[in-house]
Amino acid sequence: MDFPERATMSETIETPTTQFLTAHGVAFTLHDYDYVSDPGKIGLHAAAGIGIDQNKVFKTLMVEIDKKQIVCVAIPVHKKMDLKKVAALFGGRNARMLGAEKAEALTGFKVGGISPFGARTQVPVVLDESVLKLDTLYINGGGRGLVVALKPVDAIQCVNARTADVTVPDA
Repeated sequence: MDFPERATMSETIETPTTQFLTAHGVAFTLHDYDYVSDPGKIGLHAAAGIGIDQNKVFKTLMVEIDKKQIVCVAIPVHKKMDLKKVAALFGGRNARMLGAEKAEALTGFKVGGISPFGARTQVPVVLDESVLKLDTLYINGGGRGLVVALKPVDAIQCVNARTADVTVPDA
């Protein structure tokens, strides 16, 4: 596997995400960065912090559809999610971001550290279709300031994720 060198960090860091990926036989590398709590820009800081192109680094967003179904949506950090597309994907009419407190209780992760892998409660996962063009996906590793790098096909398979166009078109 041609992942970049592991960032400077301890080999012993374990999160529910790394435990989940290991249990599912998924090869990954773990990278750390200095976490900056800057709403709306955490993913951009992550991409800059690990020195990886923004198209390859995905942020994880928790969404509630029609006030009854919760899904996890991952998109490139520099993109905006199209809530109407997400709702339609699940046969819904409306979608909204899940509040931080509810997202943390559901996933077991802190906002800024939510991962689609190893959440306390597994919900449907959608990865933006741009993931299919990547050799390596970088996504939250289950803790603030941690990113895992893995093959997109492995990410899709281990959580049975759907891929779809779920972002707002570039202006």
